[in-house]
Amino acid sequence: MAAFPSFPWLARRDRPPAGQAWCRTALAREISLEEAVQSVARQLAGCGPADLALVFASASFASDLQRLLPLLRQKLRAEHWLGCLGGGVAGTDADGTPHELEQEPALVVTLLRLPGAELHSFSLDTTNLPDLDGPAELWIQQLGTDPVAGQSLLLFVDPSAAGINDLISGLDYAYPGVPKVGGIACPHSASHGSLLFGDGVAAGAVGCLIGGAWRIEPVLAQGCRPIGPVLEVEQAQRNVVLEVSDGEHRRSPVAALQAILVDLSPSEREQVRNSLFLGVGRSDFSLASLSQEPAAFLVRNLIGVDPRNGAVAVAERMRVGQKVQFQLRDGEASRLEARQLLAALEQRLEEPPLAALLFACLGRGQGLYGAPDGDVSLCREAFASVPISGVFCNGEIGPVGGTTHLHGYTASWGFLVPRSPATPALPAAV
Repeated sequence: MAAFPSFPWLARRDRPPAGQAWCRTALAREISLEEAVQSVARQLAGCGPADLALVFASASFASDLQRLLPLLRQKLRAEHWLGCLGGGVAGTDADGTPHELEQEPALVVTLLRLPGAELHSFSLDTTNLPDLDGPAELWIQQLGTDPVAGQSLLLFVDPSAAGINDLISGLDYAYPGVPKVGGIACPHSASHGSLLFGDGVAAGAVGCLIGGAWRIEPVLAQGCRPIGPVLEVEQAQRNVVLEVSDGEHRRSPVAALQAILVDLSPSEREQVRNSLFLGVGRSDFSLASLSQEPAAFLVRNLIGVDPRNGAVAVAERMRVGQKVQFQLRDGEASRLEARQLLAALEQRLEEPPLAALLFACLGRGQGLYGAPDGDVSLCREAFASVPISGVFCNGEIGPVGGTTHLHGYTASWGFLVPRSPATPALPAAV
C-alpha cells in the first residue's frame, strides 16, 4: 500500500501551507451545542479559509439545529456549508483515530481546501420536481449548473421530502455517469428540517456538485453474501414475485428457498429467519457474470410471504426476466465485503484519498458488528491515515451497476481524490 504523505501541520494544528490541498476534521462529544462548537473550533484553529465545510450532528442536537451553522460560521471560514442531522456520526479525533458514535451527542466538522475544484452547492424543493418524462434541461435548471461542470455529487435528503426515488432518478437522468453518494437525514419532532445548508436549516434536498480537479470515488458495501443459485423471475406482479426458474426447473420463490435450506448449516438456517434479503439484478449481464459480480445485485428487503402460493413481496418493483438471488446479511459477511471493496480501491488509486466520507445505515454499527467502530476500522486497514467523517442515515444513496439507488443496511463511502488528467469530461445530457 502506498504510504500516506506526511503533512507536519496536521500534527502541529497550525495553518496549512497556502495553495495546497488539505483536509481538517474535528469531533466533539460535548452535551451542549455551544461547548461542542467551541471544541471543534479549538481543534480546527489555524485553518485558512476552506472551500467546503461538511457538518454532521447527532439527533441530540435536533432542537438546537437552527443555531448550529450561525455559531460555526462565527468561528470558521468556508465558502460552501453543507450537512445534516443523523442518528449518529462518524469522525476522526485529535489523535487521528476514527470513531462511530451512535445514540449520543456528537458533532463532526470537516473542512476541505480543494485547489482547482469547481464546487456548486444547491438546495432543492422536492415538492416541485420536474417530470421524469420531460427534458433533462429542466432538472439541470433546478441545480443551476451544467453537467460538464461536475464529476461527482454529494446529496442529503430530508426524511419528510416527497418523491425521494424520483429525485434520485431525475439526477441520474440529468447528470449521467456522475457518481452520487449521501443519505437521508434523521427525523425529529421539531418544526424545522434536518438538513444544513449555507447559514441555516433546510428541508427537501441539499447537495454539492464537485468538478474540476477533484472527484468522489464511490464504494458501496451492501453487507450480504449470496446463498443458492442465481434465479430468473418467470412471473411477477408489481413488487410480488410469483415464480422463478433455475435452468429448466420452475417453482415458487418459497419452494426455491426451501431447496436452498437443505444445504445450509444450522446457524445459517437460523439467520434465514431474521436476516434474509433478495438480491435483484440491475443489468442485462448473463447468469455467469452475475455470479461473479455480486455488486451487480441490488439488495432489497423481503417484506412478505404468501403461504398459499409461495410468492414473496420485495421492496422493489419486479419484472419478468430479472435475475435474483437470496442473500444473508451478518457482521462477518459485511466485514469481508467491505474489506475486499476498500482494498480493491486502494489498489486502483495512484495516491491515498484526501478524505473519506461515510454514510452508513442505522442498522450497521455495533448492532451489526458486535463492537464499536466497525466500518471506520475497516477503512483504516486500507487507508492508514485518511481523515474520516460521516453520518448514520435513514437510507443511504449510492451507485450499483452504474445507476444510483436508495439503500438500507448499507455503507455508502465517498473518497475524495484528485481527478486524473486522463479522466474525460462528461457529456451533456440530451
